[in-house]
Amino acid sequence: MFVRHLAVTDFRSWPTAEVGFEPGASVLVGPNGQGKTNLVEALEYAATLGSHRVATDAALVRAGAARAVVRAAVVSAGRELLVELEINPGRANRARLNRAALPRAREVLGVLRSVLFAPEDVALVRGDPAERRRFLDELLVLRTPRYAAVRADYERVLKQRGALLKTAGLARRAGGSGDLRTLDVWDGHLARHGAELLAGRLGLVRALAPYVSAAYEEVAGLDPTPGSASVEIGYASSLSHPPAGGDVVDVIDEVPALEVLEAALLAELARVRPHEVERGVTLVGPHRDDLALSLGARPARGYASHGECWSYALALRLASYELLSAEGSEPVLILDDVFAELDASRRGRLGALAAKAEQVLVTAAVAEDVPAELQGARYDVCDGEVRRVR
Repeated sequence: MFVRHLAVTDFRSWPTAEVGFEPGASVLVGPNGQGKTNLVEALEYAATLGSHRVATDAALVRAGAARAVVRAAVVSAGRELLVELEINPGRANRARLNRAALPRAREVLGVLRSVLFAPEDVALVRGDPAERRRFLDELLVLRTPRYAAVRADYERVLKQRGALLKTAGLARRAGGSGDLRTLDVWDGHLARHGAELLAGRLGLVRALAPYVSAAYEEVAGLDPTPGSASVEIGYASSLSHPPAGGDVVDVIDEVPALEVLEAALLAELARVRPHEVERGVTLVGPHRDDLALSLGARPARGYASHGECWSYALALRLASYELLSAEGSEPVLILDDVFAELDASRRGRLGALAAKAEQVLVTAAVAEDVPAELQGARYDVCDGEVRRVR
């Protein structure tokens, strides 16, 4: 898979921009603030309907414009598809595929698959659980696009159930009884959608784990022998007694059946209901879970050095790339302004690994930061223009 052409209108800093790409390595070079990241962010949006930099779409629309448009021509298995996205802050976004309008924007998911690594990704190791949940869910959707609807259904139920709990809690604190007659119904919805999302995440962690270990060894240059630092990933559940046993569900041979997960969620919701009503929030479910990252015998968060955090974050992204490649068409690999942050050793290892991709897009402020293995086509990005110079 590769992107042949990208065009944007009123996206971030760009009133308009177009750039043609080829398979292999393409490097966008220019001073900071010239819009290099904005271009690869547009490609990421075409693949995921999200951004690695902001949580909402409003910041993606150029100041003073009413909407932004992203168009990407994607070649996969010898067939070219045109993805068009219209970003409308405060209103429903629109999508077209080969000029035909789609009922929902999320129906373009899966046409373009990309894996992006950026300096912000160090938060996958050092940051809050929300960062790691987002990583899991975005990869889950890239791997199986139908999970976009599962996530949307779960988030909708979570919001409505939370509103009911908050209202009931306020009423009880004011001396009333609080109307909880519909809470059992919302418990059922939450458990059903939550079980499906949880099963997807567990299956993903199970599949991803060996790729993460291998990628970390390659990036960090470890000798994979007994006694060397190793990495493992697991799933930290908000259930007090997860079906697989323990507070952290390790990589397992079989993901529990949906009905088992649903029953476990229902039982835990019943157990913590008094606390939920008191606090006005939902305390159990995938929105409270975490991806457990360990380095040796210790959790990576709080114990990993700066270099180890970078290597771990890189390993998570490269493992995502390898997993998606093994299960289908090879995704586009995007490296956004990362080489200046790496030491020479990690820079060289990453360059050698990335060079294997069918298409890799690199942004850099200084061309000399990019390893020789990735010195392919070069584009200068400066003064509102993108110009190919090699």
